[in-house]
Amino acid sequence: MKEKELERLTNLKQIEEDIYKTGVKSICGIDEAGRGPLAGPVVVAAVIMPKDSMIEGVNDSKKVSEKKREALYEKITEEAIAWGVGIIDQKQIDEINILQATKKGLTMAIKELKVKPERIIVDALTGIDTLGIPYTPIIKGDAKCYSIAAASIIAKVTRDRIMRQWDEIYPQYGFEKHKGYGTAAHIAAIKEYGICPLHRLSFVKNIIKNK
Repeated sequence: MKEKELERLTNLKQIEEDIYKTGVKSICGIDEAGRGPLAGPVVVAAVIMPKDSMIEGVNDSKKVSEKKREALYEKITEEAIAWGVGIIDQKQIDEINILQATKKGLTMAIKELKVKPERIIVDALTGIDTLGIPYTPIIKGDAKCYSIAAASIIAKVTRDRIMRQWDEIYPQYGFEKHKGYGTAAHIAAIKEYGICPLHRLSFVKNIIKNK
């Protein structure tokens, strides 16, 4: 590993190192993917990485290419002490709103962990049910914390794979390319073909109204 990358990862782990110094032995990072798209689920990932983990390239998933994310996903899930995901579909998002859906997915992801962590660090969310485990919300945590960055990659890759599967069923919308986000091509497809069962009605109602 190059010195510059080692320095970057060391800095990315500083918040975790400070928590470890308080006597905490295991930390779970949590992040989500898919709060903003017009279609598909929101996916929340929770991951407990070994204290000495240093996987080259781990970063906020938005800063990593799709191909590299796939490779990192394999390394992270292989090395993780435990990991889990919570997936909340578009119907539930419409029923309870995206914020509550994200919070529900977070609790589901924690329940999926085979090992109970002593502390949770999460990207910005507050007012969450962490099943009694103390948690620390960190604004822009996916860019500041190694564990949250690792969770962001698991969440993003999991969601992208789901959207690629949906693309085979509804190819006219181009889900494989934009993953359900509101790109110009996606909005144009909605106006041309209408909506499909994957769309979040609460997110696309104005597009339908103005088509």
